[in-house]
Amino acid sequence: MTTFTRDDALALDKQDKLAGFRDRFQLEEGLIYLDGNSLGPLPKATMERMQSAIAVEWGQDLITSWNKHGWMDLPRSLGNKIAPLVGAEQDQVVVGDSTSVNVFKLLAAGLKMNPGRKVILSDPGNFPTDLYMIQGLREFLGDDQVEMRLADETEVVDAVDENTAVVLLTQVNFRSGRMYDMKAVTEAVQAKGALMVWDLCHSAGAVPVDLAGCNADMAVGCSYKYLNGGPGAPAFLYVAPRHQDKVVQPLSGWHGHAHPFTFDLGYTPSNTVSRYLCGTPSVLSMRALEVALDMWSEVDMQMVREKSIKLCDMFIDLVESRCAGHGFELASPRDASQRGSQVSFGHEEGYAIVQALIADKVVGDFRAPNIMRFGFTPLYTSYVDVWDAVDRLVRIMDGKVYDQPEFKVRAAVT
Repeated sequence: MTTFTRDDALALDKQDKLAGFRDRFQLEEGLIYLDGNSLGPLPKATMERMQSAIAVEWGQDLITSWNKHGWMDLPRSLGNKIAPLVGAEQDQVVVGDSTSVNVFKLLAAGLKMNPGRKVILSDPGNFPTDLYMIQGLREFLGDDQVEMRLADETEVVDAVDENTAVVLLTQVNFRSGRMYDMKAVTEAVQAKGALMVWDLCHSAGAVPVDLAGCNADMAVGCSYKYLNGGPGAPAFLYVAPRHQDKVVQPLSGWHGHAHPFTFDLGYTPSNTVSRYLCGTPSVLSMRALEVALDMWSEVDMQMVREKSIKLCDMFIDLVESRCAGHGFELASPRDASQRGSQVSFGHEEGYAIVQALIADKVVGDFRAPNIMRFGFTPLYTSYVDVWDAVDRLVRIMDGKVYDQPEFKVRAAVT
């Protein structure tokens, strides 16, 4: 039984150098939000910025805002704000489209860059949209051009062979939070002649990432989870400088053109990372994201990581000690070096327990078949939040509150 107390948690909060960021988010009093790994909460400054974007930029300045307010430059300027968070240099990241669309672009480009090879390798625990996009590319190009292979996360590197064109992996597993060693995997994959593409949806803003230091070929990521860009916020992609002008990605829309406003009949791709853009930028969504990224520019990712580890370790310890005998099974790595910024527990009544927690103002989420996920976001999650969340979990389990019928009805989004 742990000897850690609520007073100990409060003492840690008083010493927390990141604690001041919590007041910059719109969070209901008493709510413990442990789902920032699925949707980050609203930064308070976003509301004022969006009012200006709507009333002034759109409402008053209208089409002149493409130049006057830099709308046209947003994909690159926001990419440059994300770059430090993922270990990229300036002008190597661009913002636009969704993660799924960007995965399609980069996989198609990767196949073109590695002629004579047709296998795209991933693992069965990867986020489904990544696997679906591989399948879609195979259906589009044909089995003779694309083959999808899956290997267990412990066997991916060994599965790379002379037919492997691209390896696509999510650095932090969306169910378990298990984290790949990005540098080691990238080196091993490239040594066998394949290209390495990383999905950073559960990494950006959660763990320190060093794409350049790892020599990654390409990467994608979303901005609505840890980065707090808002629901459906645009995704980002990274292409290493050595690859940027080598391949034309398949979605050759006008914003990827070298000179969009010459309106040429033929497509000439930009010689920068802009060639990986497609259509017109989603300006309002990008304005919302911009506010969050400006806040992130003030954040030390090493401090975020250190607090994340403490929050996660504390949660594991408290659940296992205070809820012993209630059937919880840790589904995340116990070793923090192998874990992102989330903790998952398996339970046969996982869905109902999560719903009971939400009703008690502790928001996590559920992933089939039995995984309860809890994201720990150091900018607004306190140590006492962790204590109180487990305290409410204890009450729910001891009183079998989760056994009520309303908590067992599955909603469309879990």
